[in-house]
Parts: sequence; C-alpha cells; structure tokens
Amino acid sequence: MSATRDGKMWRCQFYYKDWQGVSHKKNKRGFKTKAEAEQWERDFLQQQQRNLDINFENFVQIYYEDMEHRLRENTMRTKKFIIDLKIIPYFKKKNMSEIKASDIRAWQNALMKKGYSETYLKTVNNQLSAIFNYAVRYYDLKDNPCRKAGSIGKSHAGEKEFWTKQEFKQFLVTVENKPETKMAFLLLYWTGMRIGELLALTYNDIDLEKRTISVNKSYQRIEGRDIITPPKTPKSKRIITIPPFLTEELKEYISHLYGIMADERMFRFTKSYMEHEIIRGIKASGVKRIRLHDIRHSHASLLVEMGFTPLAIAERLGHEKIETTLNTYSHLYPNKQGELADKLEIENSREEEE
Repeated sequence: MSATRDGKMWRCQFYYKDWQGVSHKKNKRGFKTKAEAEQWERDFLQQQQRNLDINFENFVQIYYEDMEHRLRENTMRTKKFIIDLKIIPYFKKKNMSEIKASDIRAWQNALMKKGYSETYLKTVNNQLSAIFNYAVRYYDLKDNPCRKAGSIGKSHAGEKEFWTKQEFKQFLVTVENKPETKMAFLLLYWTGMRIGELLALTYNDIDLEKRTISVNKSYQRIEGRDIITPPKTPKSKRIITIPPFLTEELKEYISHLYGIMADERMFRFTKSYMEHEIIRGIKASGVKRIRLHDIRHSHASLLVEMGFTPLAIAERLGHEKIETTLNTYSHLYPNKQGELADKLEIENSREEEE
C-alpha cells in the first residue's frame, strides 16, 4: 500500500494499468485515516481488473460507469437511488462470483418483511437482476442467480386509478383562473401525453391547421437544471391529432404568448408545480384523488370506453409494445367483452333469419 501522511490528512499514490494496458499514476487526497486511504486504493484497483474476482459494491461502480453513458440522466438517478439504498448494503462485500440463489432469496425475504408495495418490490428486484444480467453478458458470469431465486412483487398492482370525463370537468373548474395551468391539464387529459412530453412542447411542435401535436422530446428539472432529452422510447416520438375544440382552446392560449420564440417551451413551469396544482384542485373540487400520471390513464380509459382498439391506443400513447397497453388496461376490457358477445348474438340471429 502507498498511503502517506498529507498534513493532518492521508493520501494514496500508486500506479495502475487501464483496460488497454497503459500505465497511469493515481493520486487521491483527503482521507481522514490511513485505513481509509488504503481501502480506497484496494477498491480502485479491484475495479480496474474488470473481472468477477471483485466484490459486489465495486462491480456496481463498473456497472454505473458503463450505464450512465447509455441511460437518460433521470433514469440513472433513479437506478442509483434504489441500488444504493436497497441492494448494496446487503451484498456489498460479497464476491460477485460467489453470490448464490439462496443469498438472493434471503435478501428478498428481508425486503418483503418491510411492507413495501408489490410494484416497488418488483422494481427493486429487477434492478438486482439487471446487474447480474450485465455480469452474465459482458463478464462471463455463468448464470444469473436472480433467475433461480425467482421474482417478487408485481408489475401492475391492481387497477389503475383514473378520472371520468365528468370528474375531469369538475376538477378543471378549479384552474379556470389560471390559463396556462388549465391548458396544460386539457392537453394531458385529451391527448394522453406524458408530463415530460407536455412540458417540452414548443410552438414549433404545434400545427393548428392540421390539428396535430408533434411529440419529439421530454423535459425534466434536475438539480436546478432544465434538461431536454429524447422521449422515453422510439415509439414515443409520434404525431397526435387533436379534436377541433382542443385546437380552438390551444389557438386562444397561443394568442396570448407574447414574445415567445418558436423553439421556446410553451409551459414555463415544472412537474412539481403541476403536482401541487392537482392536489390543490382535488381538495377544492372533491373529486377522487389520483396522481398526475393517472391523467394519462384517464385518457386511455376514455379511448377504451369509446371502443378504440389496443393498437390504436398504443400508438396514441406512444407505447413501445402493444402488450404494455393490454397489460396496463386489461381491467377495462372485460366491459367490452359483454358488448362483443351481444353483437355476436345479434349477428348470429341475422344469419338464422336469412
């Protein structure tokens, strides 16, 4: 070890070879103790080995370094939050190649005892499985112990909450005196856009003549920074046709956007503002409590009730796979099965009469 005194603190200096075999010198300062400096050096050198003779915590750092170049910033932040809080504390000093299905089962049981929701359990378990899948694919780990251990939780915990058209109109009254807020909620309900897609809209994305909105980006506010990224998935890039009444509402709203540039955001607020407004409006109107994202489900439920096919709904919502639409809104389709059966009965009666 090469830990040395640095005034009242400690530092470590050493040489290492990168993945191309090139030698580099590393100099890290600011450690309170010699043990801290030596442990940091051990962890760093272990991560440079790029093999499975490494503890879980250090392998996760390699995983992070790779994935942060491939995932959206907010997605990566969420991933790190879950892994750092719920996974690393349990497995951190275990060697990657020695973690067995029995270890995963013990961790799962400990997690389930804490009373988390089924969807959260599924999300956390998926993050651990993703780390081992990465090790299998790129570091020749023989197999993923999570597969043997089995999954926990559920992808969809029951039926989605949503507003009926009447409930939405009742809520909308509470934002009548806030034109920008009202327009935002109108677009969310009648187009099914994601909140990030809505907040990224510019004047260039609107075609009032063709009555279309082009969804091609997403907005997020991260640590005080405005971040514009591509939409969630390739299929999320889409053209949404809007009804005439919504076109008129949008035309009126745009007419008051004095001095706005064509590539500026039409809505100047953030997701947190919208979340505050929906909570305030729910209390004021007395409608049932739903999340901001559930307005998207409200639009989907309206389309189901109107008789549109899962494929048409998937395209409008920008789902990557039609299975997503079917799994998310399957509870709404049984009502349609009765109508379908009735129509088949009528059709059969017609044939018998002929």
